[in-house]
Parts: sequence; structure tokens; C-alpha cells
Amino acid sequence: MIIVTGSVTARPDSFDALRQVSLDHVHRSRTEDGCISHSVQADCENPLRLFFYERWRDMAALKAHFVQPGSAEFIGAVRKLAASSESVSLYEASEIPAGDPA
Repeated sequence: MIIVTGSVTARPDSFDALRQVSLDHVHRSRTEDGCISHSVQADCENPLRLFFYERWRDMAALKAHFVQPGSAEFIGAVRKLAASSESVSLYEASEIPAGDPA
């Protein structure tokens, strides 16, 4: 499984628009093959910051996601609406069953 994290910080005048395009991106991404979960949350410490958390079946699914036209449109909207964006981080992980304290 591939875990993706990232965040963007809106300008005060663009937060609502950035939140909406982020939600649209999340909802579209959830329909893609290989998407286990995809979410966006508001940061409790910085009300203009949105944090993304995604889980993908494998790198092939994530690469397919990145080349979707909707992903490119989302990146374009972020560039217009965000004051800043932090780099995206990728992690490879495997699930540990809840009963296994490993």
C-alpha cells in the first residue's frame, strides 16, 4: 500500500474555493481503481491549511491517479488559489492486523 500526505495553505480570500476544489478532487479520486481512501481535513492549528491523506493499493494505481485529467486540473487550481503548498510525501506500508502487537 502507498500512503500519500500533503497540505496546502489558502489565502484568506481563497479558502472557500480551495476547500471546494479539494473536496471535488477527493470525491473524484475515491472512484479510481486502486484508491483505498482519500481525504482532506482542515488543520485545527491553522484554519487556512488543508491536509490530504490518501491510501492507494500500489504505486501503479497512484501513478494512474497522477495522470488523470482531473488531477492536473486540481493542481492548476491549487496553484491559483493557494498561498503555499508543502511537498507531497509518499510512504510504502503494509497493514498489521489489529490483534498482532508486532
